[in-house]
Amino acid sequence: MQWEQLLSLKRQGDTSKRLRKEQDDTRLGFEVDYDRIIFSSAFRSLQDKTQVIPLSKTDFVHTRLTHSLEVSVVGRSLGRLVGKKIIEKHPYLQDIHGFQMNDFGAIVAAAALAHDIGNPPFGHSGEKAIGEYFKIGKGKQYKDQLTDKEWQDLVDFEGNANGFNLLATSRPGIEGGLRLSYATLGAFMKYPKESLPKKPTANIADKKYGFFQCDKVYFEDVAKELGLIRNKTGNDIGYERHPLAYLVEAADDICYTIIDFEDGINLGVISEDFALEYLIKLVKDNVQVEKYKSLKTKEDRVSYLRALAISSLINDAVKVFLDNEEAILAGKYPYALTDQGKYTAQMRDIINISVENIYQSREVVEKEVIGYRIINILLDTFCTAYNNKYDGKESNYDKLVLKMLPEKFVTDKMNLYDRLLHISHFVSTLTDGKALLLYNTITGVK
Repeated sequence: MQWEQLLSLKRQGDTSKRLRKEQDDTRLGFEVDYDRIIFSSAFRSLQDKTQVIPLSKTDFVHTRLTHSLEVSVVGRSLGRLVGKKIIEKHPYLQDIHGFQMNDFGAIVAAAALAHDIGNPPFGHSGEKAIGEYFKIGKGKQYKDQLTDKEWQDLVDFEGNANGFNLLATSRPGIEGGLRLSYATLGAFMKYPKESLPKKPTANIADKKYGFFQCDKVYFEDVAKELGLIRNKTGNDIGYERHPLAYLVEAADDICYTIIDFEDGINLGVISEDFALEYLIKLVKDNVQVEKYKSLKTKEDRVSYLRALAISSLINDAVKVFLDNEEAILAGKYPYALTDQGKYTAQMRDIINISVENIYQSREVVEKEVIGYRIINILLDTFCTAYNNKYDGKESNYDKLVLKMLPEKFVTDKMNLYDRLLHISHFVSTLTDGKALLLYNTITGVK
């Protein structure tokens, strides 16, 4: 892969080539991507979507929106630090093409800002709830009418693929969704493959999938424009990652590891003693003991350690990336950056503590149970009504149900797969609160 191709400014529908050296630096295309994401309704909805604690009203707890903003900040730092070294190593990128160090930071920041934009309500249990409606719920009745790959899209409903759909799918009058640059879309695509074959290799890029069957043509257009390396044969579609996707992933890994841990400490479900025991391993080379001792509140002490820990992990991820740049460009680096760094073991220890004390806590489990029930009822109600309308079996109740669809979802889909994915997509865009409100309306519960 070649950096000048990977940094493509092309947008869907372009009829002429966009050149970096002709860009207006006061309104750079990669920065426009960031603006378009942050002003989108899909991004706004993240303010009421679960990060760790579903439906929590606690001030300390992060939502998907605050998490995404923090991942974007870390991603920007990763991108700039890497970009500085890449420009120094490959000066032609600046001398001939006009690329700058900050371009890398802008691309990673925009992709990181959008990295959770496709996640359903109620956290990762929301993805599982949608998939299990089709796999073991009433939705399994549709299996025989779909292709294997269409069916896999539904039973393995994936937030990353849903995010690509949100960012890139056209609607009447809105071609190409948010019309992001292909470089940003490439950095967003952590798993550049379709849903089947499932996990065909141990390569990190094969861990999940990145696009639905309905988005295959556009996905391939983006991959080919960027010069991504094809790694599947026959009719199966899959590519090696865009190099900057490694940085987006690292930013996410760093933030959820450290900040979820910080949330747990501030909530009191993890002892502050654990902060010292585990975070000090990440910051021992940089911590100022007198500064730490001068902080009087638990929140301030943990915040100080968190900032130092994130800085240590950023520098480590940058080193791993730069040490392996040639392998990454050759499509021969099958690992996450944080799985090959100086602090890999320490990060795993912190995650294990968070799993035990936060992710599997009674509050989280109870709210995820509620989320499963809500999503199951919503999917069944709207899928039934939507399909009944298409089949000419629409009841008065179905008509009323469909009137609750937002205007942009009031559209006819002739194909069963498209209809089922359309409703799944609608449910996925709901906030936790809106999903609960719709559920209460449908079930008659206050």
